[in-house]
Amino acid sequence: MTKSAFDKIAAGLEDAIAFAEGDAGRGRVAAPLDVKAIREATNKTQAAFASTFHLPIGTVRDWEQHRRQPDAPARVLLSLIQAAPETVEKLIEKAGL
Repeated sequence: MTKSAFDKIAAGLEDAIAFAEGDAGRGRVAAPLDVKAIREATNKTQAAFASTFHLPIGTVRDWEQHRRQPDAPARVLLSLIQAAPETVEKLIEKAGL
C-alpha cells in the first residue's frame, strides 16, 4: 500500500470518527426511502412489485419492515420507480429482463 493510499484511508477514518462524535460537516447520511409508499403508489402487492422490478421478495419485505436499508444501486432504482414507475417497467420489459 502506498503512503498516499494510507493517508486517504486515515483521513477517511478521521472523518468517520468526527462524524460519529457529532461533526455533521464531515460526513453524510442518505435520507431513508419509504419503500412501502413507493410500492403502494404503483398499486402492486409486495409479490407483484418484486416480480415486476426483479427484486427478491424477501428484500422488499425487509426494506418495508425497516430490517434493512436499500444500498446505493437499489436506492437509485427505487427513486426511479418513485418518479416514473411505468417508464421503469417498460424499460425493464424492453431490456428483456
